Amino acid sequence: MPPGTSPRRRGLGPAGGAWAGFGEGGGRPGGERLGLGGAGESRPALGAPGRCLAVRGPAAPSRWARVPLGLGGEAPESVGSASAVSVSRQVQGTGGSSAISKCSAAERGYFEDRFLRLLAGRRRRRAPLVHRGYYIRARAVDHCVQDFLLKTQSYPRTQILSLGAGLDSLYFRLKDMGLLHHTVMYEVDFPNVARQKATLIKTTKELSALVGDTEGERLGVATAFSGEDYKLLGVDLSELSKLSTALKEAGLDNEVPTLFIAEVVLTYLENSRSDALIQWAAEHFSQACFLLYEQMHPEDSFGRVMQQHFSQLNSALHSLSQYPDCEAQQRRFFEKGWTECSVMDMNEFFTCCIPENEQQRVQSLEPFDEYEEWHLKCSHYFVLTASKGMEPSWTPLLSSMTVPHHHGPVRIVGSINALVCEVRSEASGLRRYGHHSALITPNVILTTGGFGEENGQHCRMRNFHVLIKHAGYWKAGCVKKENHDKRWDERLYHTVSCLSSSLALVVGGRTSPNAALGMLWLKFPKTCNDSDPNDITVELVSLQPAAEPFALRWRHSTTEVIFKGEKYLFIYGGRSAVQPVLGDWYFLHTPEISCTVIPVEGPVPEGRHSHSACSWKGGVLIAGGLGAAEQPLGSVFFLREAEHGFQWQTVETHPPLIPRYSHTAHVHDGKLLLVGGVWLHSFSVPGITVIDLITGLCLDYTISVEHLEWPLMLHNHSSVFLPNEKELLLIGGGGNCFSFGTHLNPKPVSLSLRNILTRH
Repeated sequence: MPPGTSPRRRGLGPAGGAWAGFGEGGGRPGGERLGLGGAGESRPALGAPGRCLAVRGPAAPSRWARVPLGLGGEAPESVGSASAVSVSRQVQGTGGSSAISKCSAAERGYFEDRFLRLLAGRRRRRAPLVHRGYYIRARAVDHCVQDFLLKTQSYPRTQILSLGAGLDSLYFRLKDMGLLHHTVMYEVDFPNVARQKATLIKTTKELSALVGDTEGERLGVATAFSGEDYKLLGVDLSELSKLSTALKEAGLDNEVPTLFIAEVVLTYLENSRSDALIQWAAEHFSQACFLLYEQMHPEDSFGRVMQQHFSQLNSALHSLSQYPDCEAQQRRFFEKGWTECSVMDMNEFFTCCIPENEQQRVQSLEPFDEYEEWHLKCSHYFVLTASKGMEPSWTPLLSSMTVPHHHGPVRIVGSINALVCEVRSEASGLRRYGHHSALITPNVILTTGGFGEENGQHCRMRNFHVLIKHAGYWKAGCVKKENHDKRWDERLYHTVSCLSSSLALVVGGRTSPNAALGMLWLKFPKTCNDSDPNDITVELVSLQPAAEPFALRWRHSTTEVIFKGEKYLFIYGGRSAVQPVLGDWYFLHTPEISCTVIPVEGPVPEGRHSHSACSWKGGVLIAGGLGAAEQPLGSVFFLREAEHGFQWQTVETHPPLIPRYSHTAHVHDGKLLLVGGVWLHSFSVPGITVIDLITGLCLDYTISVEHLEWPLMLHNHSSVFLPNEKELLLIGGGGNCFSFGTHLNPKPVSLSLRNILTRH
């Protein structure tokens, strides 16, 4: 917003336009989500280096409501089963889904792979979130595999052994690129999966021409297909002795450099069997490398939803109990005989190993607005590389760093108990995310918009809900709309600013990432203090003329400020259908809602969305947010009133605030409270951060969920601070947990902050 010299005002109005179902669940439980696609043709450049943890060296989920979605989940191509036939069939069945998801991502330009469509068979379009998930997986594998081929090109012969390869196309891509001049690739999977793939190769001219069938050569009973540099074996991975024999019969040489690949495979084996396989590879091969891609962090909310998803598929993730994080996986490989081991989560890999121009290409392929789920998914998967006997050492993650790792330790100073807020009436309408909750009067909370559950369906929410505190307890109800002809447009990520107990202004929001919305008045009767929430009505009133362009945004903030004794609404940041990040601002004079130009000086904050904003001393405090590179921000700014306008001022914190976004915030008694959100620390989730605005002291508290029977997801939520009780009321929250289902916090949650606010 360019500074001005005198107030200039003009009238504003709303905009609208609904759009049918983008990426929030498709409107029905269990339904395939819809997404808009992009295009792209360039193959990701091979691995620019990254940052990771590297050194040299020697829970059952509780019950909760969850709706599965048919997204084509993260799955192994296939894997050998530990025991039961039913389990092995379930695990084998995941391979086709994985291949279809990869094929969908390739068709949208995330990576180039013309062989996937030949192997996947049926085709189905996946959601953008799933495309990104499979992109980062494919990118990590290609990065490490091609690094192995590059580092071993001076050897006369090398080998790649893909465990649980299923319908993977890696061999065909490498052969087509001319990278297998002296490398033989072995693939192992269940016998029936291997036979299925062998039939596909034999009957598909484009595939068989690359392999060069030498079926007449006898290489053991387990060999389903044999080519000059390609061997396909049907063996159960859990039967290690049979695997070892079959590989020896197929010509695998334990004296040449060998790369083992396991993409979401070993975790489906019992830990004793997967440990034995890892140790066997280290002991029987003199020059060995291992590439592992799997899930981690089962203990937090996202991890619990993830575990429940795979358990319902009868495909439990065994590794998580014994090896829950990067450090445990690293120790595992050292203990099994590997001398080098590097590991990083997928947020680190994307940030540190993928060049900036490639990141930007991927981020622009499709309309996308599921940043929280993307970062949470990446924080629950890791890529690990291990080696022994390699000269020079094989460290494709360490040697590929392009930017330094920036995560510092999280200093936790205490814990706050989360308790279910008992509501003495049906509160199912509060199961939503991307909504807004506003305190209309000291005892009335209005919740509008978002995505959630309505009449047994997942959809963008049409109804408004209200919480009223009466006689010491909360009652919930559905607000009646007086004028049903006025369209709410079922918006997400909007703001609601209460100008009085009977009037509120809605600014922005969206239906889809292609359809931003404008402004709308909400008028309430004078009876908002009634004890019956079902008696409250609201009138929707459009602003005339049509909305100004600045209102067409979402994930922004609207905050009350005071300039020369008059009230204004300060609209800042967010994103639009055209700009993924906005850094502009506007002042709206109230109550007539006219745009006013007021001079602003000082260092301008970088653009952001999904930040927090709080009124303080007549100005506004801006904290965190997601920046232009889809990286969380850790800056705090205070826009304070100056003599001739406003001035930006940086708020220094110590220790530095951990970058985050999708949180909420409140100010009380000179302290800024940040609630929940998403950060890139894979080993913990944000709780409550208290920033002393006088001293800058920044303290982090965890939120204890031991009294809750369901996962508490504190992103895309809303929160209301009750100053008299020094209590936080958390409403809604959650989102799509990658392909594992949509989780909605089922009930409001109460946090008592009396102890920590009194202590400071």
